[in-house]
Amino acid sequence: MKTHTPDLTTSAGRNPAAALTTEPVGDVVHLRAGGTSVVVQLSDARLPRVLHWGEDLGTLSDADLTTIAAAAMPGIGDSSVTYPQPVPVLAQVPEGWLGRPGIVADRDGTQWAARFLVASAFTAETAEARTLTVRAVDEPYGLELEIELEVLHASGLVRQRAVLRNREPAPLRVGAIELALPVPQAADEVMDLTGRWSLERVPQRRAFDVGEWVRTSRGGKPGLEHTTLVLAGERGFGFRSGRVWATHLAWSGNQTLGAERTPADTRRLVASEMLVPGEVVLGRDDEYATPWQYGSWGDGLDELAARFHRHLRASAGAPRSPRPVILNTWEAVYFEHDPATLVALAERGAAAGVERFVVDDGWFVGRRDDTTSLGDWTIDPERWPAGLAPLADRVRELGMDFGLWFEPEMVNLDSDLAREHPDWLFDAGHGAGLPSRYQHVLDLGHPEAESYVLEAMSALVKELGIAYIKWDHNRYLLDAGHSPSGRPGFREQTLAAYRIMDELHRRHPGLEIESCASGGGRIDLGVLARTQRVWPSDCNDPHERAEIQRWTGLLVPPEYQGTHIGAEHSHTTHRQHPLSYRGEKALWGNLGVELNLLAEDERTRADVAAWIAFHKRHRELLHGGVSVHADLAEPAARLDGVVAADGSEALFALSLTERPRTWPLGRIALPGLDDARRHRVRVVAPDGAEPLSGAQPAWVVDGVELPGRVLRAVGLEMPALDPDRSVILHIESCDA
Repeated sequence: MKTHTPDLTTSAGRNPAAALTTEPVGDVVHLRAGGTSVVVQLSDARLPRVLHWGEDLGTLSDADLTTIAAAAMPGIGDSSVTYPQPVPVLAQVPEGWLGRPGIVADRDGTQWAARFLVASAFTAETAEARTLTVRAVDEPYGLELEIELEVLHASGLVRQRAVLRNREPAPLRVGAIELALPVPQAADEVMDLTGRWSLERVPQRRAFDVGEWVRTSRGGKPGLEHTTLVLAGERGFGFRSGRVWATHLAWSGNQTLGAERTPADTRRLVASEMLVPGEVVLGRDDEYATPWQYGSWGDGLDELAARFHRHLRASAGAPRSPRPVILNTWEAVYFEHDPATLVALAERGAAAGVERFVVDDGWFVGRRDDTTSLGDWTIDPERWPAGLAPLADRVRELGMDFGLWFEPEMVNLDSDLAREHPDWLFDAGHGAGLPSRYQHVLDLGHPEAESYVLEAMSALVKELGIAYIKWDHNRYLLDAGHSPSGRPGFREQTLAAYRIMDELHRRHPGLEIESCASGGGRIDLGVLARTQRVWPSDCNDPHERAEIQRWTGLLVPPEYQGTHIGAEHSHTTHRQHPLSYRGEKALWGNLGVELNLLAEDERTRADVAAWIAFHKRHRELLHGGVSVHADLAEPAARLDGVVAADGSEALFALSLTERPRTWPLGRIALPGLDDARRHRVRVVAPDGAEPLSGAQPAWVVDGVELPGRVLRAVGLEMPALDPDRSVILHIESCDA
């Protein structure tokens, strides 16, 4: 049997423990976990129909569930073709569905309107989730379908996936299997994200009108413009208010996310892998499994995001040790590598408190710029006559981990690899296609190519004692034809990358991987099951990073986000910012340094060390607390922070992105604090930092003590700030 089933949860997903209990189900099923309820109807042999997804409904009797189902049915008379409510999680044309199809498949133009009837259904309780498994068949077409719908205990996330099997000898071409989660009529506004290089994850909103709003990624990875989530909520929903629902696809390749509203006012959030024609063809007994579609909900975006954060923190592959402060060499030296310079840079980094030293692009044979040598993963003997081992050893002597940059899926035409194996490049029949950054894509659908990449990386990890890999992915997959057939290779490329990551983790326990793709081009729960860090953007400008990190945080918790102190004069935007602002914006994630510390003066190096020390003092809170964001009336102001899970401590930053419309800012409330506790609020900064200037509210001098309810409902007059400046507030519970 050939399988098209991706293992999407190898490193950080499904608990291998067997189900604790299993039981058959009736016509209506209630799944409860993590503060979430999902009510599912299964009557009339139809595929699962979600009647409620969201707030925990408490204990419900069988009679209650039957009444909920009856009360959810509209009076449609004989118009079921026009009003096929409630809609299954996988919509079918023969049931009267005229919207986006749940399944697109055919046998050479026939048997294209599948209709599945449920054959069996049961629930299971594991340590990880409450699960409903439904098995259905389309006997005339010779097809079997299995749908798993889960509510996760740790987070209250919902996730579902489908497996399609062909039981007939005639091949079945699969074009799409699109799963859906319904949202109620209260969800009348849609939000998604867009972006580009160095400006990822820009929010955009629109009314949830009748029709479809669909976002598709076709470049073999989610992409810089990828929305990450599609959300629907009560009009005007913010971080702290307004019920909101979202969907995400745990897949690092081509995909579609969307929101759909029908004339019958069915509202759904949909997700699917985007398949290229001919990419999945099932022979007899072959199967195709979709990636997991995830759903989160909350009263405000903070609660919605917190579910994703809890899920990642509870996963098997989540980092358990404090996230080390990183020094990355890219913006410090670019391609100008030599042993003496990098040893000196490492020494400067260690003196500042850096804990992990990462050598970026430029270390391998012949690599002097980005036009050549990509794919030749051999240490350059001219630049490194003794190899990288002396540098790696010196890094460890200084008390730091050693990390190395790779771009495993890419190749330059001017490389030994391309010259020796031209058939390992993607080619859909017109040659290697357009270059991007002078590079093309290595077709990992060739087992030999996959093996070459794995063995080259693994050998260096072992030889150099590498603790951390920065895994980059700069070129989109365009005409990704597998040679010599030219058949599409998009999804196999993603699966091969997953296999390499999984095998590297298996061979080298403790190895950590960062997902970078021209910045934030590959951030999703599929790759996050295998990586311990993501790079949100190539832009280190704190003005841009404030927003990029805020919206990346809808999915990714702070400790997974790489946040670096860049140069005073930004390499991407050419803005200039003082270290106080650059340091503050880098504080809120996995802190890194991308300065050339060899070129900075003694005062700047001391200030960098002070920011690193400040980060370390608060690292446990920053990387384990609950992220919160205030909804402010002034569009120029931002108040973002993190509150300890037990409510004992919090850290906030107030920032101005531009000059506000009115002045002063007035009172701003501090969200997320325990109402019942008294809290002391102080302005804090790293040692040696310059104090606030100008006239300031009286409480700023010595701090203030008030109940949490007052800080939330009344707030405090905020310190005066200039544009692109910030102030940090530390809150401690007086009752602890």
